[in-house]
Amino acid sequence: MTSLSPPAPAPTWADWIAGARPRTLPAAVVPVAVGAGVAVGAGDPLGDGVVWWRVVGALLVSLLLQVGVNYANDYSDGVRGTDDVRVGPMRLVATGTASASAVKRAALLTFAVAAVIGLVLAAATSWWLVAVGVSAVLAAWGYTGGPRPYGYLGLGELFVFVYFGLVATVGTTYLAIERIPGVAWAAATGVGFVACALLVINNLRDIPTDAEVGKQTVAVRLGDGRTRVLYVALIAGAFVAAVMCATVRPWSLLALGAAVLAVQPIRVLRGGAVGPALIPVLGATARLQMVYGALFATGLAAG
Repeated sequence: MTSLSPPAPAPTWADWIAGARPRTLPAAVVPVAVGAGVAVGAGDPLGDGVVWWRVVGALLVSLLLQVGVNYANDYSDGVRGTDDVRVGPMRLVATGTASASAVKRAALLTFAVAAVIGLVLAAATSWWLVAVGVSAVLAAWGYTGGPRPYGYLGLGELFVFVYFGLVATVGTTYLAIERIPGVAWAAATGVGFVACALLVINNLRDIPTDAEVGKQTVAVRLGDGRTRVLYVALIAGAFVAAVMCATVRPWSLLALGAAVLAVQPIRVLRGGAVGPALIPVLGATARLQMVYGALFATGLAAG
């Protein structure tokens, strides 16, 4: 009689949480916080004109889209073999922790829940938000999914800047007060720059493995040295955006207080760290993003 090997154990909740990549979630929280700060500063000092349940809805949608794109990326890179050799956090498909079909279902379910919440928000404000939401989901899936994933073509940073910078920030402001002050766009630009810096570090770390499998990220295209320059430029650009906002909301300069957190990751980067040595830079950039977002949102709200 032929013995059958036991089935692989089902992934635990801890595995699914790890696969959602919690360290990337600041990219979803910060734009909503900053967008809400813009909304508060546009009206009553106590934020009485802000519809807060819509802000909470925007936060849920942003978080779900971030988790969904992480699962979709895990699935798509896993079935392509891109994640077979990597330095970063655990991947569900590549490690065999979960089947590709299970991770795909998790991504689609996450997107579906985000879509339902988005429909509620659109019904409460404007139906044109449906088009924005559909484009966001399609862009999230197309990052590494489909026949020609644009993340493999060096367009990942553009996706992050547009959806986790401009759309999430300005969209939150609109949902909160149903108008968009001009300062929202400058604030969203700063948020987008920091979010892009996070992706740039991730892709800098993965240059050797990405190049080997033909994944032409911005980091692969620019090369190691110029990618490090790009990171510094993005961080600097985020603080320039705060200064620009200060011309109409002087307290926006509070965001400059986060500059102290940029010193260490830039120093490590300039020191030539590669591979696993860049993982702490990723964590430091996430902390910088959260503090920058908190201070920026507070300053924008104060006016």
